[in-house]
Amino acid sequence: MSTWIWAAVLVAAVFAAEWGSDHLAEPLRRLRKQWGLSAAAGGSLIGIATASPEVGVNITSAVRDVSDIGLGAMLGSTAIGIPALVSVGYLATRKRDIPDDPGHQRHLREHLLRVDPSAVTVQALPYLGILALAAVLILPSPWQGLQPIDGWILFAAYIAYAGQAFLRGRGEAEQVEWSRKGIWLAVAGVGVLALGAYFTVISTQNLVKAFGISSIIGGLFITAPLAALPEIFASWKLSRSGQITPALTNIIGDHAVTMTVGFLPLALVGTTIDNFRLVWVSFVFVGLMPLLYAAFIRWGGPEPGFRRWQMLTLLGTYFVYVGVVVVWVLELV
Repeated sequence: MSTWIWAAVLVAAVFAAEWGSDHLAEPLRRLRKQWGLSAAAGGSLIGIATASPEVGVNITSAVRDVSDIGLGAMLGSTAIGIPALVSVGYLATRKRDIPDDPGHQRHLREHLLRVDPSAVTVQALPYLGILALAAVLILPSPWQGLQPIDGWILFAAYIAYAGQAFLRGRGEAEQVEWSRKGIWLAVAGVGVLALGAYFTVISTQNLVKAFGISSIIGGLFITAPLAALPEIFASWKLSRSGQITPALTNIIGDHAVTMTVGFLPLALVGTTIDNFRLVWVSFVFVGLMPLLYAAFIRWGGPEPGFRRWQMLTLLGTYFVYVGVVVVWVLELV
């Protein structure tokens, strides 16, 4: 098959996986309301569904013995996710009328995207702890790479992360109606998600072969940006409807699942690190994104959220990461 056909297959597979995760997310959104979880805490629950395509890609990568694709896609998606969704949320809310935001006209004048400050303590700081743990388990030379014990430790870390989010974010429960159609769509979503993840890996394998690049680079700069597109569209829609905090906190819950549960399939088959410089540089920027995210919300101004210059700083940080990889890590320039 030609490169263009495999590229089309990759795009279709990514959107299929995202369709599956969307229908899996709907019952979790209902559970969030039924359990009385706040928008920030609910991001931990919804993240199970939104991260499921990455987990599916990692399972397929492990089964097909191309773990570098999964590793690259994980690091790439966690590097681009925060700057992409903050930028989309900011741009989507610049229209003149946002429901459920009585202060929106003032926010427009102040170039502010307001976010619930609990996103810092409930989501961002625990996620930074997860990244620190993952770095300690994966990067040091005596035990470099992923072994089964690393996967189980990270899985336990996710249980702790989700537990604290649920306990600290409890509020008043709501009555929720469940439909048989919604449940069957969620079941169908799991099947479509698995199929999409399988063809995501297959098409990435063929594209990296056609371009003559390594699997991890393919995961970083082909699979990860494409995989972010459906989530970007969803964030745009959520933000324009006034659900700004869910739109910008779900990504942290997504990344928490990706960097814990997502590592488990790669760890169970044992994954070595062939390009150590690329991986540790990626870890630095993957950690820098939630650090900036938390700092901007907490100390960026008198009201919690993101200003225009902060949104541009996040975007600029991602492009610096790409530049460092291209110029210093890969030495392509």
